[in-house]
Amino acid sequence: MDAVLVALSGIWLMLPSLLPNPAAVVFGGGTPVDFGKSWRGKRMLGDGKTWLGLIGGVAAGVSLGIVMLFVAFQFDPEDFWGFESCANGLGVIFVLSLGSLLGDMAGSFVKRRLGIPRGAKAPGLDQYDFLVGSILLVLLVYPDWFIRSFIEGEHILALVTLFVAVPILHKVVNVIGYKMGKKDVPW
Repeated sequence: MDAVLVALSGIWLMLPSLLPNPAAVVFGGGTPVDFGKSWRGKRMLGDGKTWLGLIGGVAAGVSLGIVMLFVAFQFDPEDFWGFESCANGLGVIFVLSLGSLLGDMAGSFVKRRLGIPRGAKAPGLDQYDFLVGSILLVLLVYPDWFIRSFIEGEHILALVTLFVAVPILHKVVNVIGYKMGKKDVPW
């Protein structure tokens, strides 16, 4: 496979994990996931992680994934452009979408433990928590798919590309959210 296509396949396959975070900001509000509870004197997650955001973010990631599967089937009904089949693709897409927001919540939990207030910068953690959450959850549920798509042979290039591209995409999306008035800070 051409190296550029392999590199781009990493972003393509992870799109369902890249959309839930900004979508959660759009759909968020209402009851916090942690119900306002504290642990060891500090908020568990904070007001920025809400049930509406979680449900809306996962729904957005899954919706995007369904469109991706439809398009992929039109051109590659054998492999669904890396998702391997419709059933496998739907499962992977759900796990990636949910893992993204679970990773983001884990990042918020860590930030609260470190005394970092909501919206404050946490370099590295802010850019990768959702991606790491997606990868860990998909490794638990669909390990063979992840290994074939991101580890074996030349596919490691897809993983490297993803880790290079995500901070850039993260910055661009956050600036857009800030300019739209959906975020208090542009990071």
